[in-house]
Amino acid sequence: MSASGGTKAIVAALGANLAIAAAKFVAAAFSGSASMLAEGVHSVADSGNQALLLLGGKKAKKEASEEHPFGYGRERYIYGFLVSIVLFTVGGVFALYEGYEKIAHPHEVEHWYWPVGVLVFAILAESFSFRTAIKESNEIRGTQGWAQFVRRAKAPELPVVLLEDLGALIGLVLALGGVGLALLTGDGVWDGVGTMCIGALLVAIALVLAVETKSLLLGESADPAERDKIRAALVDGETVTRVIHMRTLHLGPEELLVAAKIAVQHDDTAARIARAIDAAEQRIREAVPIARVIYLEPDIYRASGADPEPGSAPSPTDAPGPVG
Repeated sequence: MSASGGTKAIVAALGANLAIAAAKFVAAAFSGSASMLAEGVHSVADSGNQALLLLGGKKAKKEASEEHPFGYGRERYIYGFLVSIVLFTVGGVFALYEGYEKIAHPHEVEHWYWPVGVLVFAILAESFSFRTAIKESNEIRGTQGWAQFVRRAKAPELPVVLLEDLGALIGLVLALGGVGLALLTGDGVWDGVGTMCIGALLVAIALVLAVETKSLLLGESADPAERDKIRAALVDGETVTRVIHMRTLHLGPEELLVAAKIAVQHDDTAARIARAIDAAEQRIREAVPIARVIYLEPDIYRASGADPEPGSAPSPTDAPGPVG
């Protein structure tokens, strides 16, 4: 993901949510709608989430230090994980509580035109933000489906904004339904039901985000297509005859670590092997530009310590050992 693309989507979502939050709180104050109050808190939580994503992107740009020799790229994953926690606690739990209170102590929605008008405005604003996120995502997701894109994306910003905006739009429809049913039936319980549904939706989205960002925090390898490119770039057929085993790890969305043990001829000179390693590193960086940290170790090929060939089933004797 390009940093500029993610930033554009975050800024669009932040601007929309701040405007919507102010409108929702005004509507809640005039109408007494619990759905409106829950949606207002939801928008504030979303605004805080986008501020966290922007902060994470800024911190991730810090130069590597002796204490953190691989840089700060994972700051973006940490702040993406914090977003899921904020969405769960501030948005989801508060909405569930407000919905319960409204059902237990219902009262009629007053000045109905305030919540209805704000909800229509909010749907339009969120649609603009969602459209921006979709446009930026389409530039990088290629042929992947949306679920696959959210699952495999190494940069957390666009998946987070996509899910937030989708949840916001569904939540607005639920709020509009709750307010509408409360007005039609004269029973404020429906406003509480709509609020409970919003809370359940936010909790579900927060859990999905937490699972995905947890995987990134633990450390994910390069995509299969990138791994294939790296393997192909390593072998020159002369000095480097094959890849014994290889490991990749994302140090950040746009920085990849590659560690591999490569097979060389037993009678090659040290100088020739050194030149071959330099050439292999250059080929890797040309094939996969985000491969910025590369460690290659030459060795003599032995089947017992090698990874299975890509696409083949591993046998008990093919269990890979650690790189190095």
